[in-house]
Amino acid sequence: MIEIIDTEISEVKIISPKVFGDSRGYFFESYNKKDFETAGLHHDFIQDNQSFSHYGTLRGLHYQKGEFAQAKLVRVVVGKILDVAVDIRKNSPSFGQHVAVELSEDNKLQLLLPRGFAHGFSVLSETAIVQYKCDNVYNKESEGGILYNDPKLAIQWQIPEDKIILSDKDKANPPLSEAKL
Repeated sequence: MIEIIDTEISEVKIISPKVFGDSRGYFFESYNKKDFETAGLHHDFIQDNQSFSHYGTLRGLHYQKGEFAQAKLVRVVVGKILDVAVDIRKNSPSFGQHVAVELSEDNKLQLLLPRGFAHGFSVLSETAIVQYKCDNVYNKESEGGILYNDPKLAIQWQIPEDKIILSDKDKANPPLSEAKL
């Protein structure tokens, strides 16, 4: 049983699972294909990924293009992140707009990004373990990136600039206007 929460970009959804808690702890289904399909969300997830990161780590903004584009269902197992989806569909009325949502082990929210979106997150807690499902395989030749601090995107990552930890690859990403979509 899930609750679907709409965002500013209609195709991006926040998923709130039904959590059953008692004196022992809690239980919830992090994914149930039937529940998603009943809610009109049809994705055939084929791969699960997990990352571990320290405070200040910013991963993104990443995307797969063409036949290797990926829908993702993102959640946090430990810690707290700011999860961001940027619409990179050239003919979309929301092209260049983004949705930013805090995901945490406490709120148990998940972010569903359809194909055609760049994805990134910043770690707001001491550490974070992030898991996400993908509906397509990774293909190195189809990967792309967008500069995390592109002024036209105006994403507020909730981390002071001097505390942000980036990979060399993410430092070299172009702004959206120069990205090879």
